[in-house]
Amino acid sequence: MRHASLSRKIFMVSNYLFLTLLGLAMFLPFMNVIAQSFSSGGAIDRGEVMFWPVEFTTHYYQYVFEDVSIWRAFAISVYITVVGTVINLAATSMLAYPISRQEYVGRRLVMILILLTMIFSAPLIPQFILMRELHITNTLWALMLPTAISAFNLFVLRSFFAQLPNEIIDAARIDGCGETRTLWSIVLPLSKPALATVGIFYSVTNWNKYMDALYYINDRSLYPLQVKLRELLITDDLSDTGNLAFEVTSQSVQGVQMAVIIVATLPIILLYPFLQRFFISGMLIGSIKS
Repeated sequence: MRHASLSRKIFMVSNYLFLTLLGLAMFLPFMNVIAQSFSSGGAIDRGEVMFWPVEFTTHYYQYVFEDVSIWRAFAISVYITVVGTVINLAATSMLAYPISRQEYVGRRLVMILILLTMIFSAPLIPQFILMRELHITNTLWALMLPTAISAFNLFVLRSFFAQLPNEIIDAARIDGCGETRTLWSIVLPLSKPALATVGIFYSVTNWNKYMDALYYINDRSLYPLQVKLRELLITDDLSDTGNLAFEVTSQSVQGVQMAVIIVATLPIILLYPFLQRFFISGMLIGSIKS
């Protein structure tokens, strides 16, 4: 027992040490980005900025908040996140419910086909041809419809739906509810924790839409914030980004880039602490055997 207790203590100390180092490896670079976004261009150029602002300034954020193109990209990302997540939840729920019921004929075959999509991804060129034939390229629908259902999130919802007591479903049917009414009036209200978890996963994915926008969007006015951020990160000249009122020098470009990174990541950072418990419950949902 004493040996087991010592082994557990060693494991716990090693575990905490590893997690602390891992946390610092993620936290310190982010602190450097914040510090650069509030430091002068000269201090950044001389390499004096580490984890605290040098020659404090908010000039870069002034540029970001006055740039119409950045606000447009931000609004597009918000639209994609909100509307896309609603579409995701509706489509995923309507597929997860039937395959969670034992009486559904062919549900095992459907689950196998869905599982295959997690192993083999569709080639890019056929996807692009399909988007073009549907006439949704260069529209925001191209960023929402192709990813309406995630196989992982589908299985999370299916696991939760399968745990609901059959007596509740049978009672709804006895009262005259059809399958659609049962889903929307009975199953979904009882599945709010699972819906919140899946909704968070979808929201983060939609907010970070990047590759789909590069593939399907050619109109720069439709670029989401992540693509706009890429444009700023790879450019050395901000004169054509939409804000001509801001005097830009070569030394201040990196500061603007860091400020845009903070603006792009801040919504998720602020949202996560309030929704952390749903992430934990989502992991528990996936671990419970139906």
